[in-house]
Amino acid sequence: MQETRQNKIARLLQKELSVIFQGQTRMMHGVMVSVTRVKISPDLSICTAYLSIFPSERGEEILTNIQRNEKQVRYELGTRVRYQLRIIPELRFFIDDSLDYIERIDELLKR
Repeated sequence: MQETRQNKIARLLQKELSVIFQGQTRMMHGVMVSVTRVKISPDLSICTAYLSIFPSERGEEILTNIQRNEKQVRYELGTRVRYQLRIIPELRFFIDDSLDYIERIDELLKR
């Protein structure tokens, strides 16, 4: 039962974080941030979000900017999900480089 609730909350947080990042990156031309996966701890206090950043060359720079503004992102997330969640989880962001990994493997196989 607990795992079903975790999955529902993870999907909700993924959707809302995607909307938040879409609105923030709209001002930065040529940059796209998408939330590929969200994991939530069993006690619903820690949310781990994996971000796919395009262009990948600016990934570290954008990730550090997001981590610096984590409180603002958490506040905006809280205003969006305040009626669904009692406690807004602590946010942790990581780069999801699986697409770069797949692209590299394709490039090696073509040789």
